[in-house]
Amino acid sequence: MSSRPVHELIKELSQVLVQLSDKVVENLFNALHAVKHQDEHGARQIRIIDHEIDVAEVNLEERCLAFLALQQPVARDLRTIVTIIKINDDLERIGDLAVHIIDRMPEISPEMLDSFAFEDMGAHAAEMVKKSIEAFISKDRLLADQVCALDEEIDVMHRSVFKKVTTLMKNQDSDVDQLIAALSISRYIERMADHASRIAYEVIYLVTGEIVRHKGVLYEKLIESIKE
Repeated sequence: MSSRPVHELIKELSQVLVQLSDKVVENLFNALHAVKHQDEHGARQIRIIDHEIDVAEVNLEERCLAFLALQQPVARDLRTIVTIIKINDDLERIGDLAVHIIDRMPEISPEMLDSFAFEDMGAHAAEMVKKSIEAFISKDRLLADQVCALDEEIDVMHRSVFKKVTTLMKNQDSDVDQLIAALSISRYIERMADHASRIAYEVIYLVTGEIVRHKGVLYEKLIESIKE
């Protein structure tokens, strides 16, 4: 590894990260599709792909750590490798959340799923992941800011699901287990969006050297307190 130019090695690691993100996003869509259609075969495939994602995440982290040890990068190169490691972890967690969605499949019917906008939520979260990775590759601070702003739309969708679930639960004939499963799926997608925002925060760190993720959390709490 050390005999090659540093910029080539970083480009290669970045490309591996992009490939991992593509696989994670595809598994998210497949998970929602499998649950909607009660596709047992599809669910098994998603678990297989998630294992591949886990292996790829470990391999990429090991390569990044080897790069740090052998190249001893500084300044922008160091920030880039640190950012790749952190984004890699967030992508793996998004992959885990897709499996959590599959875990809920036996507990919820397609009819119940149709009454919620989970496909729209999932598409929105996937778009955030794609944009956050694009922001990383292009070192685009403005695009990273846009991803953070989009997170509020997912939060609005999640709050809408929560209100609908709590309203339906008041009906004595409601299927509480299915409603809880629906709320869980909404929460998983909302968490995916949170991880996409974390990726965007890391991009901002890469571009500016400023750590903003905690500021983002404080900002979100402030917004929530105002709404309440």
